[in-house]
Amino acid sequence: MAGVLNFSNYVGGADNVQIEQVFPSNQKTFVYNFGTDITGWSFLLEQQTIVADQVGFDRTTGEPNFANTNVIGYFSKGIITTSTYVNVIDASTGSVAITFPSGMYTGAILPDARTHIPITVVGVTWTDNGTPTNTDTHRWAFIQCWEPGVTAGDPVLAGGYTAITVGA
Repeated sequence: MAGVLNFSNYVGGADNVQIEQVFPSNQKTFVYNFGTDITGWSFLLEQQTIVADQVGFDRTTGEPNFANTNVIGYFSKGIITTSTYVNVIDASTGSVAITFPSGMYTGAILPDARTHIPITVVGVTWTDNGTPTNTDTHRWAFIQCWEPGVTAGDPVLAGGYTAITVGA
């Protein structure tokens, strides 16, 4: 039976991709519970905004549907400061608060856009202190929505945008 193509399917992930619609001014904190002692672990937060040509939405659930979506471009990758945005609550139980800061994408957004949609993808990567070490990444995808104060415009016309071209 055919289903809706979600972002996890779209970007080649499984359970390690979460998606939300946000305003650029939103700042969100999520608590990760690793369920083990994480003393000595290191974290890396990387973010990059991609631009999708179109995104459909399910009329019943409101969930995005990427079945007919292509990534047409991107902006440069950035690093989110772990000393500010990763807070180990309790290393012995593996409880960590990870904050996704506001302003990860600062470019133009088309109001009520269904085309040329900026989607900021954040990779949360952790490396344990084992021998050998193990590294894993969890991704969050934030569909950027226009709000007052954000430049109303097409992100593909912004400085720093790089179009993806596919050779024949």
